[in-house]
Amino acid sequence: MDNQIISQVFDEERALYNLKDASVINCTFAGPADGESVLKEARNIYVENSSFSLRYPLWHVKGFTLVNSRMDDKTRAAIWYAADGRIRGSRLHGIKAVRECSNIHLSNCNIISPEFGWKSDNITLVDSEITAEYLFLDSRNISLDHVRMSGKYSFQYVENLRITHSRLDTKDAFWHAKNVTVEDSEVKGEYLGWFSEGLTLVNCKISGTQPLCYCKNLRLINCTMEGADLSFEYSDVEADIRGHVISVKNPRSGRIVADSIGEIVSEDPVMECNGEVVIRNK
Repeated sequence: MDNQIISQVFDEERALYNLKDASVINCTFAGPADGESVLKEARNIYVENSSFSLRYPLWHVKGFTLVNSRMDDKTRAAIWYAADGRIRGSRLHGIKAVRECSNIHLSNCNIISPEFGWKSDNITLVDSEITAEYLFLDSRNISLDHVRMSGKYSFQYVENLRITHSRLDTKDAFWHAKNVTVEDSEVKGEYLGWFSEGLTLVNCKISGTQPLCYCKNLRLINCTMEGADLSFEYSDVEADIRGHVISVKNPRSGRIVADSIGEIVSEDPVMECNGEVVIRNK
């Protein structure tokens, strides 16, 4: 890229609007003019070691790389309607940091964004930490690997999601989600996975009250469960659980196998429930 913008400060509205084929290095986007949309409609840009403190900095951007840069909590709605981007070694600390984006790869990032990744497609997040109250709402084709996540209502209405080697501290995760696979991960959350379809957990540690109810095509393979009471209510499930389960209630269909189960609850079903519950080696 012949066009290089180095060590400058920008604070005006659309300061670098429609920038093309350029590198932006050691720049600051902040100041008294408080201008919005500083890099809106940019094409094929490389941004390194820069800081952002203005609203809507990367809207409608196509083909971008953001490296070792910082977006503070004033960068509201920072990256929207963007495509074909790579973000690495950066801090994204603004609410609604990514929305309606496609083909975005994030690595080694620190993210604090209550509404991150909504209505997006083909987003990859690796080797990162993220805090988000509502994470990836209504998104498609999402991949997480080696991610530490903290939040509440995560992955609701997501479709085609794969999570590996990660730690999720969440609450009502995976509600109404479809085609989700979680492997070699720790999943902590209340009311996990309700109304999901095609949720598979492999080699996972699952903890929290009343998990995995009203599920269709639910599979657990070589998982453990802690604090899991009233599990699997009205679910179609095939589960191989290592260790103890506090209680299982009214599974609709399928087979649940565990080393021990504190209580099998079969009472007041509102639908026909024929799920089989088996204590291993008994």
